[in-house]
Amino acid sequence: MNDDHRIILGLHFFLGTASEAVARAEPGGLVLFPAAPALKDITTNPTYRDALLSADLLLPDSAFMVLLWNRLQHDHIARLSGLTYLRELLMLPSFRQPGNTLWVLPSEPSIALTTAWLRQQGIEVPATHLYSAPMYRIDPARPIDPALLTLIERLHPQHVILGVGGGIQEPLGADLKRRLSYLPAIHCVGAAIGFLSGEQAPIPVWADRLYLGWLLRTLHSPRRFARRYWEARKLFTLIRRYRSQLPPLFSPDKQNKVDAS
Repeated sequence: MNDDHRIILGLHFFLGTASEAVARAEPGGLVLFPAAPALKDITTNPTYRDALLSADLLLPDSAFMVLLWNRLQHDHIARLSGLTYLRELLMLPSFRQPGNTLWVLPSEPSIALTTAWLRQQGIEVPATHLYSAPMYRIDPARPIDPALLTLIERLHPQHVILGVGGGIQEPLGADLKRRLSYLPAIHCVGAAIGFLSGEQAPIPVWADRLYLGWLLRTLHSPRRFARRYWEARKLFTLIRRYRSQLPPLFSPDKQNKVDAS
């Protein structure tokens, strides 16, 4: 058993510290934090599955996955949350240089909140390096966001931060990695910046360490998150059945029958 990674559902998860993860990511590569509600679809969503398999650095952000794995395998791996990673990333000198980062965020209000918060931390991001993401439709045969590709090629940032939703940002990040003429560090941090900027429910350091972020988000927005986290229970069946092996692809109907067995 390797001390620096574990293979869970055929995916190689890095087990180092946040500072070690940031050091590995800085030279360039796709960094993903698969959350349980999206990870449960690894058997039915081929685009998401391929994105995870193409990652240069996979980090164990899912508390549910970590707890399941440790219980079933009698292991003791630790969670490394996207929030912890982002806090470390924000301290990186190359990340704090104006014009060296490009932020992809879900809306103009999100951009405004993020920009204001970053400025308070002493990080200035030019308006040219803030991108409001459209509603994405994933088509593996075409670029997911041609306008974003063009912008990155023109600005050539060292860091690209994808702060859009889980299940979408992973295919987007993989598509950028495949199509760009160079490889920036593509950090798929999802809602993590929203926890800091105030757009999302705040998650204190102690709650993040105790794996309680999901609970605070659910209490803050139960209609939005309760069902999502309830659906994540399907991950238990996958990890119990396949452990370190990559599960096969199923149609959604067949997967429902597998989950019920």
